[in-house]
Amino acid sequence: MTLDVDHSDAAYRAWLKEAVRRVQADANRSADTHLLPFPLPERWGIDLYLKDESTHPTGSLKHRLARSLFLYGLCNGWIRPGRPVIEASSGSTAVSEAYFAKLIGVPFIAVMPRTTSPEKIRLIEFHSGRCHFVDDPRTMYEESARLAAETGGHYMDQFTYAERATDWRGNNNIAESTFRQLRLERYPEPAWIVATAGTGGTSATLARYIHYMQYDTRVCVADPENSCFFDGWTTGDPDVTYDCGSRIEGIGRPRMEPSFVTGAIDRMMKVPDAASVAAVRALERAIGRKAGGSTGTGLWSALKIVAEMVAEGRQGSVVTLLCDPGDRYLDKYYSDTWLAAQGLDIVPYTAAIDSLLETGVWPD
Repeated sequence: MTLDVDHSDAAYRAWLKEAVRRVQADANRSADTHLLPFPLPERWGIDLYLKDESTHPTGSLKHRLARSLFLYGLCNGWIRPGRPVIEASSGSTAVSEAYFAKLIGVPFIAVMPRTTSPEKIRLIEFHSGRCHFVDDPRTMYEESARLAAETGGHYMDQFTYAERATDWRGNNNIAESTFRQLRLERYPEPAWIVATAGTGGTSATLARYIHYMQYDTRVCVADPENSCFFDGWTTGDPDVTYDCGSRIEGIGRPRMEPSFVTGAIDRMMKVPDAASVAAVRALERAIGRKAGGSTGTGLWSALKIVAEMVAEGRQGSVVTLLCDPGDRYLDKYYSDTWLAAQGLDIVPYTAAIDSLLETGVWPD
């Protein structure tokens, strides 16, 4: 006797087709993000660019990730009509996922630290999402899983699925887009691309694409204070943890995340939080744009690489990311009161950037 069980559901399949269409239509409507030059002395023969991910509809690099995660969850049959999508997020991913949840008509719950910036909370709620706060950032994972089990919803789990949800071979991912935009520049194949890691999905996408396309570009990941990625990568210890969360919202983790593909990247830097803030303020002075703290972390590392190239007499290009806009952090990275409360002194790091741009020398 042949056993035959058919779970076909015509109504669900119709809903699924429409949901996937809406998410793909969002990508079709969105123009590519810009590649902004950072001014450096012409005599160096070095070009520094920032891939401006703040121009996405939800204002950050995480818009790409959220779109990929929703398509992954929908096509796997994990996201269902009427059931909530739940995510552990410190802010920008939750903003973008709230947008896509609203787009396909499902509830969204963001599990986040109580210290998340008020502007990010406002944006999540603007997109009809609900914020569920925890006092200890290390408990976000368990609380998200608990809420999913309690509600019958889907825990998106960006920290596990970010690296596998993205089509790293192409399909207009961030790597393909960057190299296409560099095609007519004087150094179309950059010496280095600098990324920062929250999930690790972006650095994995960049590195995999570079290897797949057989480019010589190297990938550096810049890590903030209070994050374990640098320690785990340098020691090879997958169980390293930190007891507190990162002050640089959106990057840095208290544990080694499954989406952080350590073998794909070439280099890491541990960047002081004060240096991240100094760099993001230097960015505003240079190009008139405010950006979030994670942009500063990457920019600091990119400038250090530029300094190495100047010292060695090498020419070429370097790319880093403008991850999200600074108006979400006016009460943090642009507030001297917040800096004082955190005990952060940006003066020596500001002086280091100024010295580099004036003399080409990176202070010891």
